[in-house]
Amino acid sequence: MSITIRTSDRLSDTRTYFDYASIVKKITELLESKYGCAFRLYFQEDSSEVWDALDEDIRSGFPELEHAASVYDLVETRMFSYECDPEPEKTGYDIRHSVSNNVFVYSKHKVAFVRVPREVQYGLNFENLIFAAGDECMGAFLADMQARQLQNRKILVFTDTRDGLDRSRETTVQPVTRDDVIMDETLKTQLYRSVDEFFSKDRSFFQTYGVPYKRGILLYGKPGNGKTTLVKSISATVGAPVAYWQITEFTNSESIQQVFAAALKLAPMVLVIEDIDSMPASCRSFFLNTLDGATSKEGLFLIGTTNYPDKIDPALMNRAGRFDRAYEVKLPDEALRLAYLTRKGMNRLVETDAVAVAARRTEGFTFAQLSELYVSAALQFHYESALNLEELISGMKADFSKGRSREWMTEGRSRSLGFVPAD
Repeated sequence: MSITIRTSDRLSDTRTYFDYASIVKKITELLESKYGCAFRLYFQEDSSEVWDALDEDIRSGFPELEHAASVYDLVETRMFSYECDPEPEKTGYDIRHSVSNNVFVYSKHKVAFVRVPREVQYGLNFENLIFAAGDECMGAFLADMQARQLQNRKILVFTDTRDGLDRSRETTVQPVTRDDVIMDETLKTQLYRSVDEFFSKDRSFFQTYGVPYKRGILLYGKPGNGKTTLVKSISATVGAPVAYWQITEFTNSESIQQVFAAALKLAPMVLVIEDIDSMPASCRSFFLNTLDGATSKEGLFLIGTTNYPDKIDPALMNRAGRFDRAYEVKLPDEALRLAYLTRKGMNRLVETDAVAVAARRTEGFTFAQLSELYVSAALQFHYESALNLEELISGMKADFSKGRSREWMTEGRSRSLGFVPAD
C-alpha cells in the first residue's frame, strides 16, 4: 500500500510545499526505511532510455516494479490513455499510475525512480531523480533492463517532431520471417549473409580480415516491391536490438546526434533509416559528417531505404564508411510473381494452372499490387462462390493505366471514385 510523502495539511505556501531539498530527504528516508539499506542519488547523462523503459514497465504491469509512494497529494498521480488498436480482451483504454509524482522501485535491484514535480514561473515542471543502493545494484539493473528489452523483441522507433525527437517502443503485430521475403535468391543470400555475419557471436571474420565492425546498405526501388518486408524480416530474425528512424521535415543536426548516440548505447544493433531521401537539405552535411565519424557507427548495421534514388545525395551511395553497398529491389519477374501468389494462397481459390496464368498476365505488378489482387480475389470468391481472375487482372490494369495517364473518366460511362454524384 502506497503512502503520500507531502500532504496538503503541511501546506503553508507553495515555496515550502515544493521545497526540493526537503522532498529529496523524505524520499531517501522512505526508501531506507522500506528496504533496510542506504540509498544514494545518481545523475544520468541521458535519461530518456531508462525512463522510457519505466513507462513501458508501468503499462505492462512488470511484477518486479513496486509503487512505493506518491509524492504530492495536490498533483495528479494517475493517468489514462486510449488504445488505437486494443487487444480483444481489453477495453480500449488504459488507467494506470503516471510516471510523474510517484515513487517506483525495482525491488530486486533496489533502484528507485521519482519524477518530482517542481514549481516554475508558469505552472509545474519535473525533476528526474534516480536512487540506488549502490553501484553494483545500478549496474545489475541496467544489464537486466537491456536484456529484457532484447528479449521482448520490441522495436525502438525514433520520429522527428516539432517538439523534438520522439521515442517509442512498438511490438511487431505479425512478425515477418525470411521465408516471407520473395526476391532474387542471389541478392537475398547476399543480404542475409551480411547481416548474419555481422551479428554472429564469433566476430573472428572482422578480426581476421581487418574489416571495421560497421556496415551500411541502401535499398532502393519502386514503392511496393518489398523493401519494407525485407527490413521487417531482418528485424524479426536478427538476435540484436532494432531501431527505426523516421526522417521528417523536423529532422535537424541535434536529432541526428541524439539518434546515433542512443543507437551506439545498444550496439551491436540494426538502425533502419526509412525514406532517407527526405533528409532536409539543411542538415545533410551534418549527417554525412556523422557517418564519417571514427566511432559514430561502431557496432551499427545501417539499413537505408528510398523510393527515389535520384534524390539521394551521390555522396551517400556506394561510399565506404557511409552506405557500403546499394541494392536495387526490382519489380518481380514471372517466377517471383508465381511464388508470391502461391505463398499468399491463390491456389486455394483457383486451380494451379490459373495461378500460373495470373503470374504471366501480371507483368509490371509490384508485390503490393499482387497482394491487392489476392485480396480482391478472396472477396469475390467469398461472396460470389466464384472467381473470374482474368477480369480482376484486366480491371486492375485499367486502373493502373488511368493512374499513369490521369484520365479517370471512361468513354460512355462514369467511373466511380467514391463520391456521390450530384443531382
